[in-house]
Amino acid sequence: MIDAELLKIMCCPETHQELRPAEPGLLNKLNEQIEAGTLKNRAGQAIKEKIDDGLVRADGKYLYPLRRGIPVMLVDEGVPLTA
Repeated sequence: MIDAELLKIMCCPETHQELRPAEPGLLNKLNEQIEAGTLKNRAGQAIKEKIDDGLVRADGKYLYPLRRGIPVMLVDEGVPLTA
């Protein structure tokens, strides 16, 4: 879980939209896709590491994962949430 004060100042590196914590149901769905080997990041690389937490862009199109509690705020590391 990310600190609420830090979340207030963070934004999407691409569009500067606000971010919100990912819901547990979304994380479960993404982790099922990782297990099946079907989830890729924006760079087209397969995601192999389970996503424990993440930040969702305000428009709901991308999730930025947290790895060991640290947000990975790189455009290419974003996980597409829409088909």
